[in-house]
Amino acid sequence: MVIDVDVMPRMHSRILSSIVAAALTLGVAPARAQSPAAGLTQGDLAQTSRQLEQLAARVGPAVVEIITLGYASEDITDDEKGLLVAPSRGSGSGVILDSDGYIVTNAHVVENAHRIQVQVATQPPDDDKHHSVLRAHARLLTARLIAIDEETDLAVIKVEAKGLPTLDFADSDQVHPGQLVLAFGSPMGLNSTVTLGVISAIARQLEPDDAMIYLQTDAPINPGNSGGPLVNVDGKVVGINTLILSQSGGNEGLGFAAPSNIVRNVFDQIRKYGRVRRGEIGVRAQTITSLLAEGLHLPRETGVILSDVYPGTPAEKSGLKPGDIVISLDGKPMENGRQMQVNLYGRAVGDTVQLEIERGTTVQPVLVKVAEREDDPTRFSPLVAPDEPYIDRLGVLGLTLDAKAAEMLPDLRVTSGVVIAATSAATLSGAEGQLKSGDVIHDVNSKPVTSVEELRTAIARLKAGDAVVMQVEREGELIYIALRLEK
Repeated sequence: MVIDVDVMPRMHSRILSSIVAAALTLGVAPARAQSPAAGLTQGDLAQTSRQLEQLAARVGPAVVEIITLGYASEDITDDEKGLLVAPSRGSGSGVILDSDGYIVTNAHVVENAHRIQVQVATQPPDDDKHHSVLRAHARLLTARLIAIDEETDLAVIKVEAKGLPTLDFADSDQVHPGQLVLAFGSPMGLNSTVTLGVISAIARQLEPDDAMIYLQTDAPINPGNSGGPLVNVDGKVVGINTLILSQSGGNEGLGFAAPSNIVRNVFDQIRKYGRVRRGEIGVRAQTITSLLAEGLHLPRETGVILSDVYPGTPAEKSGLKPGDIVISLDGKPMENGRQMQVNLYGRAVGDTVQLEIERGTTVQPVLVKVAEREDDPTRFSPLVAPDEPYIDRLGVLGLTLDAKAAEMLPDLRVTSGVVIAATSAATLSGAEGQLKSGDVIHDVNSKPVTSVEELRTAIARLKAGDAVVMQVEREGELIYIALRLEK
């Protein structure tokens, strides 16, 4: 079972092994040429403990608790169709990455939230010998959502504050199994919680076709840890705690964090563009198998072969062809098709990558420019005009369909309407279907709408409790989406 982690466990026998690992990682050498556990003295362990205390004290102030208010829906009865919508509170964790108040967390912590508040730690007195062991009340600040990236389950929020404590990123490509890590967050709402463990595995995929990969850790994380940092012994972020695998609903030592290099890319792009621009080069990469190698008479039985190069893409323009064998990408050996996809996943639009390809008996380098993925669900956001604001009663940001937007929807059947650029918290009950980015609304209750202003006017005429039926075009198909207005 996969469980979102927003959604202090058992250390028992792991305590000794973790402290031994900590001692070795932090540079505490054995006293004699014995086994590591036997060689550690009480002084060594005390020194290791102090180092971990200092690390926790340094990292803790940059970790925040996030409290959200949204709406949850439940079936009214088994016999009646309908939904009852009631206020719902949630909590999670986050980490401050910019002193001006930019915070990264998980998308599932803040999506569908009408209000986001952040508890920012207050600094203890300089004379720490005389302050209470009870933590001072944290500052409760209102946050605004900057953007959500659904594919990585990451989000960036911002509070209006200056000079906040921050953490830096580590290079997650340098993380290895067995490395000591600490998980910070607010599990079960218990803020300022830190747990200890190791990296269990790297580059974990939870679904076979999932481009997202995770770091696996046994550092105990539980519901409420989502969005909190996983840090190394230098106090740098190696990942963002995202989910756990559990059959009991509690921690079973199977925690997963988004790697810091992916988080850094998402954070930087949201800061720069207000969204994440996904890149691709326009190829279909497949893993070479022994059977495939035999049938195609390939010179190797492992690696990556291009089964397709899409017309008009950077890959075709760079001279790549179906049947080319990819040996490396930017100097990194490519062992399977999924690895190549994952390594292209985090590249920014406009970057250039170098492929080393084998064609026949020759090996040659090929430079390919990374282009923006055509089906990126956030691709319409930059087209939204300032005078076409958020349509609050539908929970969407729309734009009037024009020639530029139409070019991004090649299968469009009706050339007028309102394109959904983005969706946010649902304020609707009794919905049959859900609006998605890229949908085009053609009419409301059988009356055509050709602009954002017409859509806004049509919705404004309706009162709370009225039914709304929209004809929507999605990927070349016409569908009806029905809902009942709440306000």
